[in-house]
Amino acid sequence: MPDRMPMSRRAVITAGALGAVSAALPIGAAHAAPATPAGPVSGRPGPKAPRLRFRTDGTFKVVQFNDTQDDERTDRRTVELMEKVLDQEKPDFVVINGDVITGGCETRLAVKQAINNVVWPMESRGIPWAVTYGNHDEDSLPQSGVDEAGMLEIYRSYDHNMNAENERGLTGTSNTIVQISSSVKKNREAFALWLLDSGRYAPKTINGQDFAGYPTWDWLRMDQVTWYREQSQRLEQHHGRKLPGLMFLHIALWEHRFMWWGGVDTRTAADAARGKARHGIIGERNEDECPGPINSGMYNAILERGDVKGVFVGHDHINDYVGDYYGVMLGYAPGTGFGAYGLPGAQRNRMRGGRVFELTENGDDVAIATRVVYARDLGIDLTANDQPMEPLPLAPKQQQL
Repeated sequence: MPDRMPMSRRAVITAGALGAVSAALPIGAAHAAPATPAGPVSGRPGPKAPRLRFRTDGTFKVVQFNDTQDDERTDRRTVELMEKVLDQEKPDFVVINGDVITGGCETRLAVKQAINNVVWPMESRGIPWAVTYGNHDEDSLPQSGVDEAGMLEIYRSYDHNMNAENERGLTGTSNTIVQISSSVKKNREAFALWLLDSGRYAPKTINGQDFAGYPTWDWLRMDQVTWYREQSQRLEQHHGRKLPGLMFLHIALWEHRFMWWGGVDTRTAADAARGKARHGIIGERNEDECPGPINSGMYNAILERGDVKGVFVGHDHINDYVGDYYGVMLGYAPGTGFGAYGLPGAQRNRMRGGRVFELTENGDDVAIATRVVYARDLGIDLTANDQPMEPLPLAPKQQQL
């Protein structure tokens, strides 16, 4: 896609990252009891973050927006879509899952305004929210001087933000675990939301070899996979059971593609029909999945641990499918931002929307239902043009940053 020009700041590979290619989890590990690391759970939001709890009827609702991806003059329909989804669904938590802004922000003020435009719908309604980072979020860095750490400072300045601080030595910005308390058992956590930074672009070379012919996107590093396993084990030790959850990251796993085609090297209509039947896939696939050139091993770790029930991504704006890949839901939310690429021609904005997750407590387990809400069903103008808005006013706290 023309808006996806490689710009690598991840040229330094973290220790062990190349092990993602060759090091697999032990065969049969899912049946073994791995040693549980000691120590507190990391990646939690700060003490001033809102506390999340299932409603008294045992339900909890999450909305995933993806790829709002615009500058300070955000397309007005992006904000309209977010507001209408929030007012209709009344979620308990919202995640903007990567590519919150794009490279058009030329100053620090513009970055703050672009961010404010798409987080204010939640802030003004008092809805807790967080973001993950995508490949475009730092595209404006050469002009604006604001990197992801600077954006995190802006995000965390809002009253209802739940992003964790960066963890020293861990790849990625604000890898976060948001826990949700039970409605029926006091001081007992019932569910976890894992928000991981899947990176930006592949490095130019590794060991003197370039990536010509391979995908140019980034991938989760092995230390992030290890972090997930260790924190998952700590949560199990702390709660006396595995804590069910969902994982959100911007860039798809290779397993998203394998699931759709029902295989690794297959690309025919019959293959797609096999994948759809086997994995119960619903939804559309209008472009190739764009994972990085290296399989991180995260899905293998999730399969071993057995707590994360689904992995949901964005990045590929015109996909919205979901399926069951060997017991783990893999799915997309479509692009939310009207200022980013969409379908060709007059259909450009037909797929704009957000994904809704309806969680219901069921003893120690949580049932998960998910669906997509589309702009086309909310009376929003789908004309294939640009409708930039004036930036929303900044609150005093954000003005001072």
